Amino acid sequence: MQLSVIILNYNVKHFLELCIKSVQKAIEHLDAEIIVVDNASTDGSKEMMQQKFAHILYLYQTQNTGFPKGNNIGVAHAKGEYICILNPDTVVAEDTFQKLLDEYQTLDKPGILGCHLIDGAGHFLPESKRGVPTPWVAFTKVTSLYRFFSKNKYFNQYYAMHLSEYQPGKVSILVGAFMLMKKSLYESVGGFDEGCFMYSDDIDLSYLSLKNGFNNYYLPQTTIIHFKGESTLKNINYMKRFKEAMQFFYKKHFKTSVFFNLLMNVGIFLFAFKKKNEKAKPVEKPQVYIYVGENGYVFHCLKKQFSNVEMIQSLDENIVLNPNIRTEFLVDADSITYKDYINFLMQKKNSHKTFKIKPQNAHFFIGSNHKNDKGEILTYN
Repeated sequence: MQLSVIILNYNVKHFLELCIKSVQKAIEHLDAEIIVVDNASTDGSKEMMQQKFAHILYLYQTQNTGFPKGNNIGVAHAKGEYICILNPDTVVAEDTFQKLLDEYQTLDKPGILGCHLIDGAGHFLPESKRGVPTPWVAFTKVTSLYRFFSKNKYFNQYYAMHLSEYQPGKVSILVGAFMLMKKSLYESVGGFDEGCFMYSDDIDLSYLSLKNGFNNYYLPQTTIIHFKGESTLKNINYMKRFKEAMQFFYKKHFKTSVFFNLLMNVGIFLFAFKKKNEKAKPVEKPQVYIYVGENGYVFHCLKKQFSNVEMIQSLDENIVLNPNIRTEFLVDADSITYKDYINFLMQKKNSHKTFKIKPQNAHFFIGSNHKNDKGEILTYN
């Protein structure tokens, strides 16, 4: 078998359904399998998998075993020469895996491959490519210094800003939401370290790949959506977990550092001060909803829920809309490809537009308006 896609789920059944359906499209012409590991979800994920994806290997755990162990369980059952670690709150394009598998053959000593990630509103996620988070580099991250000195090599390493958003190349660290590699590499470095704190597991695995003589690559030739807010909210607790994760990484691979603790405590203080003085922006509701698709009954159901609904047949139509009017697109995946949807998000970002997608044969629209949002699900009968 060529490829095994490992998806670790925890209480995000709607996102999981969308993710699986996009992966199914992406592996139609590959010798590939999907493996779902579930960390004891209680939101109906188990029943959904049994009803809709009974043919997929589904490994339900009776307790939450954490990100590293859950993925290790999935990889242990994988039959593919290659594996892809994939978050459940993602959407892949139809050609994502094929492009990266083809690219893999052309690279010098390839280790782990990553790709171009965007959030649910079409914005680039800079963690798609990263550098080794030394104490100084981690400090530039928590204090946001990298934003102000993005062209300076002493400040721009955390997000590997020596490469632009669309520039492929070698990077040190890739994000755990999407990591493609040979299964033999994963096994040779011991997989994810089950002693890791949250947020350091992908850093550790990436670094182990480098230590074993492989090169990790950022390849923006394909784009996927990562509804990042489902798993990460940027608050003070996040920063404390970030500090713990870095401490684990340093203790394992370097000497522990008093200097690091000092930098992190200063950074967390500055972050907390900034958050305390931030004013929450009011949530703006869409003024117009546009349904994109061919399924009329969905449109009629939505009409009962929303006002000012317009209907079009294709995203390619020349839709003239006032850029100052907040508009939400409700896109039926039965009528377009996931790749077209991803491209549409990138084209319409920063234009007072929000987006929700309905997976094939589903009765809900799902999406996220910002990388820090928890996501929104619109259901109907």
